[in-house]
Amino acid sequence: MIDLLVSLAIGAVAGWLASIIMGSKGGLLKNIILGIVGGFIGPKIMGLIGISFFGLVGTIIVSVIGACIVIFAARLILK
Repeated sequence: MIDLLVSLAIGAVAGWLASIIMGSKGGLLKNIILGIVGGFIGPKIMGLIGISFFGLVGTIIVSVIGACIVIFAARLILK
């Protein structure tokens, strides 16, 4: 249960930061979803590049990068 709450909190922070970086508008739920999806996509992309981050700050950084990629991809698809 604690892991779920921590994941949601990290997802919210990562999604919020990504929305600021990308200039995206949306509510808390959208930010959490973007952050969680980014948390899955970010490490995979970073692994392909050969970069790895550890710890809480590293997890947030990778999640933000992933969420930015998700926002960018969504903008391309929805245009």
